[in-house]
Amino acid sequence: MDKLELQKVANEVRKDIVTAVHAAKAGHPGGSLSAADVFTYLYFEEMNIDPKDPKKADRDRFVLSKGHTAPGLYSVLAERGYFPKEDLKTLRHLGSYLQGHPDMKHIPGVDMSSGSLGQGISAAAGMALSAKLSNDDYRVYTLLGDGEIEEGQVWEAAMFAGFRKLDNLVVIVDNNGLQIDGDIADVCSPYPIDKKFEAFNFHVINVADGNDMDQLKAAFDEARAIKGMPTAIIMKTVKGKGVSYMENAVGWHGKAPNDEQYAQAMEDLEKVGEALCQK
Repeated sequence: MDKLELQKVANEVRKDIVTAVHAAKAGHPGGSLSAADVFTYLYFEEMNIDPKDPKKADRDRFVLSKGHTAPGLYSVLAERGYFPKEDLKTLRHLGSYLQGHPDMKHIPGVDMSSGSLGQGISAAAGMALSAKLSNDDYRVYTLLGDGEIEEGQVWEAAMFAGFRKLDNLVVIVDNNGLQIDGDIADVCSPYPIDKKFEAFNFHVINVADGNDMDQLKAAFDEARAIKGMPTAIIMKTVKGKGVSYMENAVGWHGKAPNDEQYAQAMEDLEKVGEALCQK
């Protein structure tokens, strides 16, 4: 897909996120919206996947380590054709397979159940090692929150991945600067993030704007060319991206919009869509 097509899909993903969280009356829109572009790039451009065969053996794997941003993952899976978009409105409802955090047993396209912060990268590293031991050529991608990397287990997994030279592993950090309790620099600063990953023998790529498709393409192309070490992509993003009153507002980390706020959010995203259609 070209850049404009990817931007249009990402905008639809954002609409889906807001719709799902509004219908659930709960959820995490802020970090889902900041990651909408990387979700879109991964599932529509980067990864070897097939929605008609979600368990195909040679597929690339994705682990949503920051599992609370499940609305973002579910939205891109629905847009990619893994399940009906209408089902997004059942998010977190009693009896729905779309739980508040990803569930690999019931949701097509989900490779790993997640939600306990810090654990997803360990699972991803294990998957990457498994591929090496089996001489399989699939790649493994995992998305972490910048607040999540305050967890010690993240760095245990990083040490393991660097030591094992897992060049089929790409760790992505969504550096939107905010976590549930406020600015990450004030809560428990993980900075400098890039230097930390370099110390654990990662090839590090800093992306100045992780909401820009051209910059994402350059980063993933570079990661694919790296041999002998895992890659960490540290991308600066805007929390709540695309919805005016949610952008850079920590209060929208884990809160659903009411009817009036939902209407405003959809109006914002409709305007973005209209602007893209005029390009």
